[in-house]
Amino acid sequence: MAHPGQLGLQDAASPLMEELLHFHDYTLMVIILISIMVAYIMTTTVTAKVTNKLVLDSQEIEIVWTVLPAVVLVTIALPSLRLLYMMDEVNTPHMTVKAIGHQWYWTYEYTDFEDLEFDAYMIQTQDLTPGQFRLLEADHRVVVPSRCPVRVLVTAEDVLHSWALPALGVKADAVPGRLNQTSFVIQRPGIFYGQCSEICGANHSFMPIVVESTPLQHFEEWSVLMLDEA
Repeated sequence: MAHPGQLGLQDAASPLMEELLHFHDYTLMVIILISIMVAYIMTTTVTAKVTNKLVLDSQEIEIVWTVLPAVVLVTIALPSLRLLYMMDEVNTPHMTVKAIGHQWYWTYEYTDFEDLEFDAYMIQTQDLTPGQFRLLEADHRVVVPSRCPVRVLVTAEDVLHSWALPALGVKADAVPGRLNQTSFVIQRPGIFYGQCSEICGANHSFMPIVVESTPLQHFEEWSVLMLDEA
C-alpha cells in the first residue's frame, strides 16, 4: 500500500505490475536524457558569442531533429503497445470474481461458487481495530488464491465507478449496463488495498477495495466457511 512521503509507485505484487514498473523506469530515463540534451542545447545557444546570420537553413539539422524524435517515440511506443496487449489478455483463469459498484460500496460474486456473494463496506474510523488503516479497510475482503490467474468482471448498478488496485496494476471502469473484465496473478500472500478511481458522488472516497491473497489451501477453507454461513 502507499505510505507517507512515497515518491515512486507501489511495490509490484503481480507480473503485470512488474512490467509496468520496468516501463516506467525505462521511460523516465529517456525523459531525463532528453531534458539534459535540450537544456544543454539551450544553454549553449544562449551563451554563444559567435553567430552566423547568413545561414538561413540547414538540411542536416532538419533531418536530425526530425528523425531523432521519431526514433525516440518508436522506442517508447513499442514496449507501451506490448503492455497494453498484455493488460487485455485473460488466459485460462482459474476463477472468476464479479465486482459490482454501488453508491457507495462494492458487491462481489464468486461465479464459480453457488451462493457465494457479499457486500463490502468501508469500516468507519471509530470501528477500526489497532493495525487497520483508515479509509482503506472493508468489512469483507475479496479472498483469492495466490499464484492463480483470477479474472474480475466489473460493472456498476447506478453510476460510473472504477475498480483499481495499484499494487496489481489493475484498473477497470465499472459502467452501468456494461461488463468489463480484467485479470491478475498475485505472486505472494498479502493484503492489497485500492479505492474507487472514478468520481461517483459524495462518498466517492469512502468505498475501498481490499483483496487478500492466501495459499490455495487456506482459500479453500475460507470458501467452505463462507458457503456454510450463506
